[in-house]
Amino acid sequence: MSLFTLAWRNLLYRPWTTALSVLLAALGAGLISIILLLNWQLEQQFDRNLAGIDLVVGAKGSPLQLMMSSMYHISSPTGNVPLAGVLPFLNPEHPYIELGVPLSLGDSYRGRRIVGTRPTFLDLYDASLAEGDMWSSVMDVVAGATAARELALEVGDTFRSSHGLIEDDDLTHRDAPAFRVMGILAPTGTVADLVLLTPTESLWAVHDVHGHDDHDHDGEHRDGEHYNVRGPLSEYTDRSITSVLLKFRGTSVAGLNMQRSINENTEMQAVTPSIQLAELYATVGQGEEVLRQLGYVVVGVSILSIFIGLYGSLDRRRGELALLRSLGAAPGKLFGLLLLEGTLTAVAGALAGLLVSHLGLVFIARYFSEAYRYDFRALVFLPEEGWLLVAAVVVGALAAAVPAFRAARTDVHRTLAG
Repeated sequence: MSLFTLAWRNLLYRPWTTALSVLLAALGAGLISIILLLNWQLEQQFDRNLAGIDLVVGAKGSPLQLMMSSMYHISSPTGNVPLAGVLPFLNPEHPYIELGVPLSLGDSYRGRRIVGTRPTFLDLYDASLAEGDMWSSVMDVVAGATAARELALEVGDTFRSSHGLIEDDDLTHRDAPAFRVMGILAPTGTVADLVLLTPTESLWAVHDVHGHDDHDHDGEHRDGEHYNVRGPLSEYTDRSITSVLLKFRGTSVAGLNMQRSINENTEMQAVTPSIQLAELYATVGQGEEVLRQLGYVVVGVSILSIFIGLYGSLDRRRGELALLRSLGAAPGKLFGLLLLEGTLTAVAGALAGLLVSHLGLVFIARYFSEAYRYDFRALVFLPEEGWLLVAAVVVGALAAAVPAFRAARTDVHRTLAG
């Protein structure tokens, strides 16, 4: 009988003790694994969608809310700002700004945000059309890959938007013009996959039906036909938008001071995404560290459990160990047997913990998809998880070291004589 088979049978002979040790090891490994997975997923999502954006300009309020709503589309906007106030940032000849992308938010379709913008939005995320065409008139839509798939949208489909991000028929703009899908983007792995893009004027047209701008200055009803999506936004200085995403030309001092100037001298707010993300990571990191420390405590308890299980079984197994010695088993083999039992227990627990953490990530990914419309990958394995298995081998060996040493010193003659 091989050493492995013998060790396995010994573990099965005391199922409750073994199960408790495996459970504790699984809890420790699973907790550490889920922390690693969530941290990696969040950082991937946030960092990928930074898209080189240096500044977000919008209405005053929570800086984090402004960034999350404008860049990650998982929060309500802080409000609107007059278009006239942000037009200088949209000037392609601006000496310090390489790219300015306007955003108009507030509506959605079945929970997917509709973003009023300009084609330069695609440049931020290196997005391109997979099928169909770019918009050419008001109420045209280009759908992100994920949004189109989940909403079962195809080129030529039409729909009406709802106010906010809540799926509620009572909030649907039934009297407003319908949107028409003109194109679908190729997958990018960024936030561009998750939204429905339309000209800024489309959202104005929708809200003209119900808002205070029902009529233009000549008293004529606006239905979207009077907007020119190919023209500059400067034609509509009486309008407002939600925010502007800015990329600077290099790292000029003037560009770096732009945030302070906007915050101090205007009624708007400017936010640096990288700074907000650093603060967010610091806040989340505190809770993550607490959970990580808890995981280490559980691992420590599992080491103690394995040690007690093996050490406590030695008295009952003296006859067995002595018999093995009498049959020619060297002390080193007995040492290896107990060491293998501890290692198998720890590795089994670690594998169970990894399995549970990935199953848990499936449900977490579903929650993020339903609540925030963000895609988390459940079937992803990190190199750090491989190190968890290596750590399990070390943990099992440490827990079994003392019992194994004692087993190797079994006195054959005294045990058999007794």
